[in-house]
Amino acid sequence: MAVYLEASIEEANGDATLIAKALGDIARAKGMSQVARDAGLSRESLYKALSGDRNPNFDTILKVIAALGLQLHAEAVHSKTVIGVTVSETGVILKKYTLWK
Repeated sequence: MAVYLEASIEEANGDATLIAKALGDIARAKGMSQVARDAGLSRESLYKALSGDRNPNFDTILKVIAALGLQLHAEAVHSKTVIGVTVSETGVILKKYTLWK
C-alpha cells in the first residue's frame, strides 16, 4: 500500500485528484466499509471523496491515511540525490538509497 501511494504521489506531480484516486484504490482493496468506519466517515462520502472526480479536503485525506495504517511525512526535495534503488523481481521499487547534500 505504502509503495503504491508513494509512487502515485510522485506520478501525480501535484494533482490532488490523482492522489485521492490512489487512496480510493487502496481503500477499495482493503474494504471501503471498514476504511470508512476507521476514518469516521460514511461509506458513500468516502467513495465520492476518493473517486478522483473531486478534491477531498485535507482532513479527509489525513483520516483515510490513518485508517489505512499509513502515515504522511515530508522530506526536502532539493537536498537529496537518489543514488540507487532496490527493485523486486516484478519490477517494483522497494527501497531508494539517497545521498543528502
